This record gives sequence, C-alpha cells and structure tokens, in this order.
Amino acid sequence: MPEPTSSLRIGIDVGGTNTDAVVLDGDLQLVGKVKRPTSADVVTGISDALAAVLDVADVAASDVGRVMLGTTHATNAVLERRELGRVAVIRIAGPATTALPPLTMWPHDLRNVVSAGEVIVQGGIEFDGSEHMPLDEAQIRDFLTSLAERPDAVAIVSSFAPVSIEHEERAAAVVADVLGDDMAISRSGSLGTIGLIERENATVLNGALLGVAQSIVNGLAEATARVGIEANTYFAQNDGTLMPFDRVLEFPVLTIGSGPANSMRGAAHLSSLDEAIVVDVGGTSTDIGVLNNGFPRESVVPVEIGGVRTNFRMPDLLAIALGGGTVVRDDEGLSLGPDSVGHRLDTEAEIFGGATTTLSDAAVAGGRASFGSATPQIHAERATAALARVDEMFADGIDRMKLSRSPRPVIAVGGGSVLVPSEVEGASEVLRPDHFDVANAIGAAIASVSADLDQLFSVEGATRDEVIAKAKAMAIDTAVALGADPDATEVVSIEELTMAYMTDNILRLRIKAAGPLQ
Repeated sequence: MPEPTSSLRIGIDVGGTNTDAVVLDGDLQLVGKVKRPTSADVVTGISDALAAVLDVADVAASDVGRVMLGTTHATNAVLERRELGRVAVIRIAGPATTALPPLTMWPHDLRNVVSAGEVIVQGGIEFDGSEHMPLDEAQIRDFLTSLAERPDAVAIVSSFAPVSIEHEERAAAVVADVLGDDMAISRSGSLGTIGLIERENATVLNGALLGVAQSIVNGLAEATARVGIEANTYFAQNDGTLMPFDRVLEFPVLTIGSGPANSMRGAAHLSSLDEAIVVDVGGTSTDIGVLNNGFPRESVVPVEIGGVRTNFRMPDLLAIALGGGTVVRDDEGLSLGPDSVGHRLDTEAEIFGGATTTLSDAAVAGGRASFGSATPQIHAERATAALARVDEMFADGIDRMKLSRSPRPVIAVGGGSVLVPSEVEGASEVLRPDHFDVANAIGAAIASVSADLDQLFSVEGATRDEVIAKAKAMAIDTAVALGADPDATEVVSIEELTMAYMTDNILRLRIKAAGPLQ
C-alpha cells in the first residue's frame, strides 16, 4: 500500500443495529463520531456514516489517510446460511483419517448449502515436516472431474499443514490445472492451529465466505468513492488487529468475531487499562470479555461458528441476552427478554412514545439513565426489580469470566452500557470512559497489525531458549510483512506446550506478535 498522505484515520463498525464511525487524529484522539442505522446493503449505511462523520469532524475527505472497517457481515452469512459459496473439500490425510470424513459433524442445513463434494486422498505431513504418505495427485484429479457442479471454491486441508504446506501447494497446482487458474482456493496452512478437524472446518468456511469477502471489499471501495475518500483501507479481524484488504479476500473467516474484539480494544484505549474486564452492552445482547496486555483474552477451547467447531483465534467471550432493547414482561412474574426491539428502540420503547417496555425504559425510570423524548410508563417498583435482575446477571457474568476471586476493574462500553450500575459485585471499580458508545469503531481505528504462530519445534541440537527466540523472530517478521512497524512490533503473548505423547523432544509454541501500522 502507498504511504498515507494524512495522519487522520476513520474507524467504522457495522453492527446489527447501528453503523458507528469515528475520526481520530495522528495522536489517536477523537475528532468526531456518529451513529447511523445499519442498512440492508453494505454500501448505503457505510456511505451515510462516512459522510456524516466527515461533516461532524469538519474535515475534508482528502485529509483522511486510512480507513478501518469492522463488520458482522461474514458472521451473519454463516449464521443465516446466506450468500455462501459452494466448496469442494480435499483432505490430504489418507488413509489415516477415513473414520471421520470431512464435514461429518456439521449441521445438515449448513452442509447442504456449502458442500459441493468431499474426498480424502492419500498423503499428508508428519509433525516434523516429513512426508507421511506420498500425495496421490491422480486421486485429486479424479475427484475434481467427477463433481456434479463447478464449485465456487476448493478447500485443501493437509495433516500438519502449519508445519509444512508442501502437499497443499501441490494439490492447489492440480486444482488450477483441472478447474483453471481463476478457481478460488482456500488452504489450511495459514488458518487455525495444528488440530486437523477444526482447522478443516475453518478452511471450508473460509472458502464459502470468499464471495462475501469480495462484496465487503467492493462495498467499502464504493462507499469511500461516494464521499471522495482516497485512503488505504484495512479490515478488523477477530483478535482485535487489522489486515489489509487483499488478505481479507484470502482469509475472510478471520473477520468473524471482529465486533466484540474491536470493542475490547477500544475500551483499553479509552480507559488506558491493559488488564480489565470489558462489558460491551448493545441493543440486543451483552458480550463480556477479558483484556490481557491490552488485547482480548483468546479462547482456549474450540469455538463454534454457526454450529461448526473451529480452532482459529477468537476472543474468549460470554454472551448474554441482555441489552438496551430487551423486552421487560410481567408474565408469571418479572421476565427479561430474550427478545429485543433492537434497532426499533427509537420507535417502540416507551421513552420514545412506543408501547413496548424495555430495559432502557427501566433505566430511565430507575434514575440510571436520562434520554428519550417521553416519560416511561413502567412503574418505579417494576423498574427497580428489573434493574436488580440486570445487576445480578452482570455480576454473574463477570464472575464467570474472572480467573481468580480478586476484584478487577470493569470497563463498560457500548450504547446500552447505561444499564451497567456504578458498582458491581466482584469489580474493584466500574469505568465508563468518554465516548464509550463508539468504543467498537475506536477499537477498529486504533488497531495494530498482528501475526500468530502455532508450530512444532524440535529441541534436539538447540537449547529451549534458542528455539523460543527463533519462534519469536518468525512471528515478528510475519507481522512486519503484513504492515506492522518493524521498530515497534513485539511479542504480546506466548504459550508453550510440551508434546508429551511424542517420543522426540518436541515443543509446541503459540505466539502472537503485534505492532502499530507502519
């Protein structure tokens, strides 16, 4: 990408209810912010938010050097089973893995939408990078020519591909020869971790989302062109860091979960805290996560996306059905949700003249918030009881995310965070920083560039410290290659796992390196 001509940057977060946009200066200080309703198409909502934030910040489109976008588009495509491409799946791990064919554990409706055919071919890599079995290229050709339809993409997954991509590259050459150079190919070597099945699932989802990625990239390009912005564009990924648009076109699955990650990074920036619990309250739900060293704590267990187990990096989150639009009822005693008026809050809630009682109405009636254009009809006692239930749910969620009994600071962000009380059991303090309502867009704007390494290393002939130093350098070099500043990139997390079941002295290292944009 060319060097930006201005230090101004715009962060955008496209949520289910609102599209938030912010302008930050070269010191990462807020210059302007807006909220606009999210549109059915990608372009309109982003264009409206961009035009509005330029006006509020009183800056020209030519003054913007970078634009960062976080969106739930890929997540929604998987959850709603729409806009997904048809994928042919080639697993290179035969005959060792025939007992569990590809996509066996997928929900039937999603598998029917995505799968254009699956095969297990002979081949694969051992943990040390050596060949497990010779690759059967003829078997790949036979599979591709037997397909009933031309797929939108091909997913190629080899055992221990993160260690060596040799068999995946050879298989990709066969795919290009049979189906043409224009066939989209999703390889597993750069997705997920060592485990085969979850990495395979992520690779297939990635292939199914390649068309969605193209629409997102095209949508942002059209939206910026509409308002006259010519800037470098980046996309937020699910660990709270950025990737350039060309990488999105290759790995769209890595944008899943970017919304909560953006909010957590924004919370860290606004509060100047690197270690805290973040409570992100929206119109429909609340995400509770943990900041470690300024980044979202990653889940250590496989994460399900639309019913499919994956093992790529995702924030460790607890989601609860609680938001500003959550409906309050008296059916057989007080009940909260789980349904919500969502983006219809400004027309259906009592504080806006509507007939539906929501938690926003309870917050106003209970004195916890002050907004809206009408007096809420909910009785004070009922509002107090609803807010007490809310406090219990927040306290329980925070307690479940803590790794110790010691109180920790809590940062409340999101448009619905007015529901969070000033004191919560288990919290040392509750912070609601300035501009908490657009923490997600701010998180996208200030995000750094990162690289993850998950690899097996032999300790034979080298010391443990030498192996770890080599792995750290590899992770840093990868982050720099993706656009991070080489003078400010560092390792932000490292996990060391001994492979006890292997006869050789093998060390598995999971390392994240991150740095600001160069």
